[in-house]
Amino acid sequence: MPTELDKTLDAIMDTLTAPGAPAELVSVTRGGVEMPMLKNAPPSLVHYFAHYCSQHGDQPFLIDGETRISFAEAWDAAQRVAAGLIADHGVAKGDRVGIAARNSANWIIAYMGILVAGGCATLLNGFSSGEELAEQIELVGCRLLLADAQRAQRLDGQAHGARIVLFGHDGPPSNGLSELWGDPATARFPEVGPDDYATILYTSGSTGKSKGAWSDHRGVVSGALSYAMQSLMAFNYLDSGGKAPTSQACALVAVPLFHVTGEVPVFLQSFALGRKLVLMPRWDAGEALRLMEKEKVSYFAGVPLMSYEIATHPDRAKYDLSSCTGFAAGGAPRPVEHVGKIRDAFPDGFPLMGYGLTETNGVGCGNFNENYLAKPSSTGKPSRPLVDLAILDDAGNKLPQGQVGEISIRSVCNFMGYWNNEEATKAAYTKDMYFRTGDLGKLDEDGYVYIVDRKKDIIIRGGENITCLEVEEAVYAHDAIAECSVFGLPDDRMGEVPAAVFYLKPGQSLSPGELREFLLSHIAPFKVPLPEHIWVSDKALPRLGTQKIDKRTVRKMFAGDLLPA
Repeated sequence: MPTELDKTLDAIMDTLTAPGAPAELVSVTRGGVEMPMLKNAPPSLVHYFAHYCSQHGDQPFLIDGETRISFAEAWDAAQRVAAGLIADHGVAKGDRVGIAARNSANWIIAYMGILVAGGCATLLNGFSSGEELAEQIELVGCRLLLADAQRAQRLDGQAHGARIVLFGHDGPPSNGLSELWGDPATARFPEVGPDDYATILYTSGSTGKSKGAWSDHRGVVSGALSYAMQSLMAFNYLDSGGKAPTSQACALVAVPLFHVTGEVPVFLQSFALGRKLVLMPRWDAGEALRLMEKEKVSYFAGVPLMSYEIATHPDRAKYDLSSCTGFAAGGAPRPVEHVGKIRDAFPDGFPLMGYGLTETNGVGCGNFNENYLAKPSSTGKPSRPLVDLAILDDAGNKLPQGQVGEISIRSVCNFMGYWNNEEATKAAYTKDMYFRTGDLGKLDEDGYVYIVDRKKDIIIRGGENITCLEVEEAVYAHDAIAECSVFGLPDDRMGEVPAAVFYLKPGQSLSPGELREFLLSHIAPFKVPLPEHIWVSDKALPRLGTQKIDKRTVRKMFAGDLLPA
């Protein structure tokens, strides 16, 4: 039976979507299929920035160390960066302009500036190795790359087609982004519309190499506003009980901005909410506690281990965190036992869970407050009013409630395709425009989604997708390797970690430590198994009838003691 909270939230959303209300809907056709869209959505991210930066004006927006930037100042800086990109760097409408850097206020201003200039903000994975960064640049044809010194150094000696412009993180944008600074008064900004390129994010599927998932402005704006509507629904619910916050909303940015979780629900949603963002250059639970107290953080979003580390930190009791009422997690399942511990540690706040993917611009499901405590193993219900979620069989037919199939999402927020990869794009969508997530799941009698398995051969380590195939390809690049198998192992802190088993060619020798050193020179460190999770087999690896390596048997043979009963 639906909970009282479910009934209340549905009634609130019904009111919000009524004619003349903030979330009034109209129909839009994508891929030949009609689907709902918010009637009042700005036509592009550029219009979205301009509108909300004007509306929130002098309210603080970006807090980065000693740097404090208001919404109005962020918009002014973005226009100056856009002017410089056009006048000094020749950026034209539709150009892919990459960003490769850690989180900072200047990362955000650079992102905004690229879009105002008519470019497509291409978010390179800041954890990637030099080889991987070069592949990402080449994949989508980035002509210009905005990079910090650390990522630029990784690209030394790597062949790619982009010109690198360095930017810094400290101090005001006029300093860190001085190589991009221009004069908006003399610039001719292009008209940007809903069908133009907006963003490219990189995703690892079961095929190994990263794919560039591109979205138009309509999709990304809709994704940001989908989250804003969930927040508005929550505000109305709290307001009805006299518990709505009266101070400016504030979020701690602890997840990478180049990931969809950091980009859409954390960063982009904040424009609509007038929410202040407090940036961390790297994750540290102790520093997070300090910033949460100092800046009166009201909302925290991260991979599951982050909120758990805050809740269990030995210094937690030294800080006043009463302002924080939401501890959201996404990017990986949150262990059920963590939910209660977070609630116990923060009696004034609630743990929250979201489910979305790069290809859905982070939009999918949400599990909220008491409902999450009641069903902690569920990712929640599909997000109204834009998400149509179905459980499909391999032929694309909808399965009845309770049956396990592939979780599939249809919404105006979804990406448009994989860059220059029509085959992968076609495989990702059903004929009626449901995106196949690669996750197997089911719906309960109340419409709550439960993930039960994964079709894609990937490992999710602390919110980072690792494709088993890409790690296996890196292992096979060593001349001594005859066979290998890469798989995930459960981990209390990271959710999952990679592991590998290899079999050597005759006459060759190679230790787990030596293989690890080899891998570290080719792929990002988070993809490389620890020495204790690398095993050498003394015989050829078992195979299935199809002659593929039997990964499940290999995993049980070598890592059986590390697996749950």
